[in-house]
Amino acid sequence: MEHILVVDDEDALVWAVSKSLGFHGYTVSCAASGIEALQQIQLHPPDLLLLDIAMPGIDGVELCSRLRDDPQWDRLPIIFLTGLSEMRNKIAAFTVGADDYLSKPFDMHELMLRIKAVLRRAKSGKATEVQVPPEPDALETGALRLDLRRATVKTDKGMVGLTPIEMNLLKYLMQHTGEIFSSEQLLQKVWAYPAGTGDPALVRWHIKNLRCKIEPAPEHPLYLHTVPHHGYMLINPI
Repeated sequence: MEHILVVDDEDALVWAVSKSLGFHGYTVSCAASGIEALQQIQLHPPDLLLLDIAMPGIDGVELCSRLRDDPQWDRLPIIFLTGLSEMRNKIAAFTVGADDYLSKPFDMHELMLRIKAVLRRAKSGKATEVQVPPEPDALETGALRLDLRRATVKTDKGMVGLTPIEMNLLKYLMQHTGEIFSSEQLLQKVWAYPAGTGDPALVRWHIKNLRCKIEPAPEHPLYLHTVPHHGYMLINPI
């Protein structure tokens, strides 16, 4: 039974989300601030974090950043659940390593689907780490070399670290170099969302972040191309 930690200072929302999570079979604990969340994580490690941004003391973005910088928690699944829907807030969340972002008000059924997808993806990653992987330790496309064990990519600009989502996205595209994928296809293949439940904006933000890390000039990509009206494609420019 997975344990989910809900971090939010809005009592009514925490109560409603906790009841729904319990109904769906999850164990739930709650924290009303970033400091309390850090204490809870150490005492009772969760399998997933539902995290608000605007909180007293340490806000959600800072908390996520701290967790991603800690090797013990750098792969803890984190879904932001917040009333801040502006683009700058979403970019900030994904930049520090959020797995997903859902704006309030939200549909509880959609939240449960996204939780299942993120947990499924996390379990798949853990299984791969324990077993001998049937794939090489690294993938190469042109000057790009993706280290699957260290979650880093070597580019013309040097070595760059990747968030778990960025690595999974780049890995999938490098395994299918020259193929075009729509946002919907990537949400299903990389994010493991059921059809029609993911947000295409997730793909756009992570494509943008990847370009900033792997492209010599992100505004004129060599590797990661947008194919108008179709989706995205990684190519070997050589």
